[in-house]
Amino acid sequence: MKIYLDMCCYNRPYDDQSQLKVAMETQSKLHIQDLIKKKQLKLIASYMLRYECGNNPFEMRRNTILAFINENAYGYVGIGRKTEIETNAAEIMKTGIKFKDACHVASAIYAGCEYFISTDTRLLKYKTQKIKMVTPIEFITGLESE
Repeated sequence: MKIYLDMCCYNRPYDDQSQLKVAMETQSKLHIQDLIKKKQLKLIASYMLRYECGNNPFEMRRNTILAFINENAYGYVGIGRKTEIETNAAEIMKTGIKFKDACHVASAIYAGCEYFISTDTRLLKYKTQKIKMVTPIEFITGLESE
């Protein structure tokens, strides 16, 4: 099963864990990463993910996230697909989604991902028949109920 984690998801473990929702999303995201490492899930990354991560002002976070992506990505939507991705992203943006988020979703759809996983509640309001938009908690809950 191919999945795409957006930048919010990668950053979740670095957020304040005092809120139960944040702590649960962090544990779910770390479990997803473990399943990726065990090759039970296929991680897709993109040029937009690398761009956003590269702009992270915290060097340790940036390096840790990029290392995970480099070591574990099953597939990659590269800059050579930029025109196609951004054309599709423009359609997604018509629903109120911001440019970078739309590029993430368009990349995941292009790569044939079954799930787009995010902690961004605003972004998760976007609905399409092309991909399932879920939180890390919803993804793990659904996976365990199969």
